[in-house]
Amino acid sequence: MDNRFSIGFFVALQFLWWDFLDSPLKGYHKAKIWRDKILATVEYLQTESAKWKALFTTLKAPYTLLRAMGFSPQFAGSLLAAGSIAGGGVAVAEVMQPPSFSAGHAGVYNAPLDAPIFFEEKFNTLRLDLGTTPVGLIEITDTTLGTAYTNSTLPSGETNVIIVGGLPTVVDPAFTETFLEVGHLIVDRWRCETLTLSNIEAHELIVSSNVSDGTSIAAVASTPRDRGINGGNRASDMIVTESYYDQMKITAASSGVNGKVDVLRLSNLYSKGGGCKLDRIKAGTLEITLNEIGGDSDLATKAFVIEDTVEYKSMLSTANYEVEMAVPAVQ
Repeated sequence: MDNRFSIGFFVALQFLWWDFLDSPLKGYHKAKIWRDKILATVEYLQTESAKWKALFTTLKAPYTLLRAMGFSPQFAGSLLAAGSIAGGGVAVAEVMQPPSFSAGHAGVYNAPLDAPIFFEEKFNTLRLDLGTTPVGLIEITDTTLGTAYTNSTLPSGETNVIIVGGLPTVVDPAFTETFLEVGHLIVDRWRCETLTLSNIEAHELIVSSNVSDGTSIAAVASTPRDRGINGGNRASDMIVTESYYDQMKITAASSGVNGKVDVLRLSNLYSKGGGCKLDRIKAGTLEITLNEIGGDSDLATKAFVIEDTVEYKSMLSTANYEVEMAVPAVQ
């Protein structure tokens, strides 16, 4: 094939040379036709090469491809996980595995159930409702929330990215106020534009090594009791890691029924687009440590606020600093 092309090319050059000798103008026009054909072929090949390169680049990043097709981060991750389990071929049963809390799927969950009571592909909020059944451990770590990742928006009408605690009566006149009862609540390594604590009773309150764009700590001494959550045959641990949500809510959503969890660990949560809120919590120990809070680069406005409705029996507040900081970046 290459030899035939080479012979044809040299024969064509020979005919062009004879045309130039016979008539320079005629030879020039024929040479121009050959030139245009060659350049058109080169341009076509370059265009096709760029398309193939883009295709192979996309195929090397399947997660990006699935997100570009409109799948949520959790669903895209599930597809890839199913594909890896199937060893190169995605089995239908594996791809269509039902959504679950343990797999990091968004939805509305009634603790301690692992399956959601509400799930929809376009619904990307993680809402966990705690009730009469106590849970030993709930752990949510290494998670990105709000508008901190590409193409994400907060749910309509919402201003907070992270909400942890009970619910007030004002939500519904027929609704009786609820609290979240926690033996040990750990809030560490959060990145929030604002963090507000209100209506909290903590036997031991630890506020340590936080950096904020303006701080106001007005907690008051009182007599909250120490507590741990028992209950005998408690529910299984509920653990989520490395997920993406537009919003996260951990609440006590049943009228007059406090949610109960012995250890609630929320670590390395990266958020953007709204505030973080802890409200209506009764805790044995509440730790607020190693968080970065702020986004308006103005120390006069307080990004980290512990209101005077927060009561403690003992309090440790140490190594907290104020530093101007911009809004969190999009990941």
